[in-house]
Amino acid sequence: MGMRAEDRAARADDPADRTASNRTASDPALYDQIVGAVRAGELDADEAADLLIARLTDAELLGMLDGDSPRRLLPFIPLLLGRRPFVAGEVPRLGIPGIRFSDGARGVVIGSSTAFPVTMARAATWNPALEAEVGHAIGLETRARGANYSASVCVNLLRHPAWGRAQECYGEDSVLTSRMGSAMTRGLRANVMACVKHFALNSMENERFEVDVSVDDHALHEVYLPHFKAVVDAGVDSVMTAYNSVRGEYMDVNAPLLTDVLRNEWGFSGFVTSDWVFGTHHAVASLRAGMDVEMPLRLLRARELPNALRSGVLERSTVLQSAHRILRTTVLHAATRDESEPGTEVVASPAHRDLARRVAAESIVLLKNELVGDAPLLPLDSSIRRLAVVGRLAARENIGDHGSSRVRPPSTVSPLDGLREALPDVEILTPSRSDARAAAGVAAEADIAVVVVGLDEHDEGESVINGGVEVGVLSGAFRSGPLRAPLVALAHLASQFVRGGDRSSIDLRPADVQLIRAVSAANPRTVVVLIGGSAIMVEAWRDRVPALLMAWYGGMEGGHALADVLTGAAEPSGRLPFVIPTDVRHLPAFDSTAKSVVYDDRWGQRKLDADGHSAAFPFGFGLGYTSIEHTLLDHRFDEAGGSARVSVRNTGDREGSIVVQLYAADLSLERPVSRLLGFQKVTVPAQAETVVEVALDAGPTLQRDPRTHQWSPRPGNWVVLAAQHSPSSWDGARPLRRTAVQDEALDD
Repeated sequence: MGMRAEDRAARADDPADRTASNRTASDPALYDQIVGAVRAGELDADEAADLLIARLTDAELLGMLDGDSPRRLLPFIPLLLGRRPFVAGEVPRLGIPGIRFSDGARGVVIGSSTAFPVTMARAATWNPALEAEVGHAIGLETRARGANYSASVCVNLLRHPAWGRAQECYGEDSVLTSRMGSAMTRGLRANVMACVKHFALNSMENERFEVDVSVDDHALHEVYLPHFKAVVDAGVDSVMTAYNSVRGEYMDVNAPLLTDVLRNEWGFSGFVTSDWVFGTHHAVASLRAGMDVEMPLRLLRARELPNALRSGVLERSTVLQSAHRILRTTVLHAATRDESEPGTEVVASPAHRDLARRVAAESIVLLKNELVGDAPLLPLDSSIRRLAVVGRLAARENIGDHGSSRVRPPSTVSPLDGLREALPDVEILTPSRSDARAAAGVAAEADIAVVVVGLDEHDEGESVINGGVEVGVLSGAFRSGPLRAPLVALAHLASQFVRGGDRSSIDLRPADVQLIRAVSAANPRTVVVLIGGSAIMVEAWRDRVPALLMAWYGGMEGGHALADVLTGAAEPSGRLPFVIPTDVRHLPAFDSTAKSVVYDDRWGQRKLDADGHSAAFPFGFGLGYTSIEHTLLDHRFDEAGGSARVSVRNTGDREGSIVVQLYAADLSLERPVSRLLGFQKVTVPAQAETVVEVALDAGPTLQRDPRTHQWSPRPGNWVVLAAQHSPSSWDGARPLRRTAVQDEALDD
């Protein structure tokens, strides 16, 4: 028990243990027996891994370090990804199942599965407990489809809303991302190994294969890495590297991040995989840097590692170290996951459909709800008899990107379907043509008009084919010579015709704006529903409409959920996980063609605060159907974090919910910058009052010394404020007390 790493490696390569008979004899029950011994406490996971390694041939040992699929399957990956797990390191002779991969940020990509709202929508729930339920459901369905490993935890920070894969992340804030990503991790791990991606600084799509990110130590460790650290602390099993490079080193060979930070500073003990196909740039150097598995095919490592190991260019200890990480993690997870095996009946089960509907409803953000006459326009009045439903996206299945995260549910409910089902006694009017004039015509005949506009998979998403791919990984013939140039040219040409990628604008399509103007002119009782994965500019038309909601890519039950919120059957309890500016120039510059970028500590709400710009809708914003007040009672806070007690009172006439948000700022700055410290969602009955305890994260108030790697309080005049969104004023803020002793003295 508890042997040092070098002793374990020596034992695993001991000739006494690695005899020819041991390394060739078949024992398909061995893996399950070893897992059982770990579960019973007879072995620890390190010893179990060593026992397995001692039985592997060199070919099997190296086979742990890349995917099992041959390179000829490359053109068929998009098809196969939806049909079966991709396997790495399977050894049938010993019963080792290997890593059995499924993607799944919004559901399992294998087969027909439950399509949950996209990650950004779930971030808008501000409800980690609900996210853990989603993770558990995705884990069950992943396991039922034959996989044991899910790449469902995406915690890349939203630096700019034009990022094509924004919908796959949890927004612009590290504390919100940390809490939600950790919850997803815990939910998944009951059934499958959880993988967090894309490490690190992956926040643009079109040039993801080529872009190099420059960042100073403070921004790197205090802005872009804390949420990865939080997910590691939550027990994530695996980390997937990003395609991009950081400080001139591609991530698969970036030892300063993969080894010095991830393993040595944070203590991560799981295994690291590459992003797929083009995420490995050097077979030996990537292994030495700490990237354990090349996914998902037998490419660079299959060609180069055998000779490198035989010739001594590759140290055997390096191979053993990675094999040990992989087997230790897989055995430990197999021994500690839920023992009951889910059947395929859990896939898109009624319980999971109900969960998808509940999550979608809770994600919807009510941005505007003005009085029309003597009452707010929403929820819809029961007296309405004719409802116009118009817009390009009203009747469409529109559940998100068609890249690697695509889920194919057995059915989907559109906004129009949901409203028809929820309002059987209301006449639903739809235009016979798709032009704005026809939509305005039906709107004029209705009591209320609902306009459904926004984005789809053509506007944003994963850029599956990029011109900057390193074609040399496919074959040595493509590294140089006459074949390389034509293949690179073909990749560049193909990249011009694929859907998705980074957005060229964060405005609506001009036709959608024209539609909103025409319909709102014809009927002043107009509700606009926005569909999309990130911020959409609304300045050109928001003053024309009394009601506005952000409904995201709501998953297979999104239409039902939207109807629930519009009719008042469900409370609009979502809050923005990013800021919506009044001018795109208030955000950081975004160049989707850039080969090099600089990331600093100014983005989103923080940049607007620092530059003195007001938001159209600030970070954390969202309205409800009742009025709720809250008051900070007291708090305790030090370098390890703390907690705050907040009194919450519902002064309205219906049950409602609120996300209590605690923000800190340094008032010694000319323009204080708000930093989220913690949050808690709470539902309060009408005319009731409760006290909520909110956990506080100290990270946003700390700084890291680049030399010693020690964290300490950031100097300044720090205050704390309980708010319903990122504050524009710090009136009423209290000093952020650093110790319990100070807190008690001030309370006295």
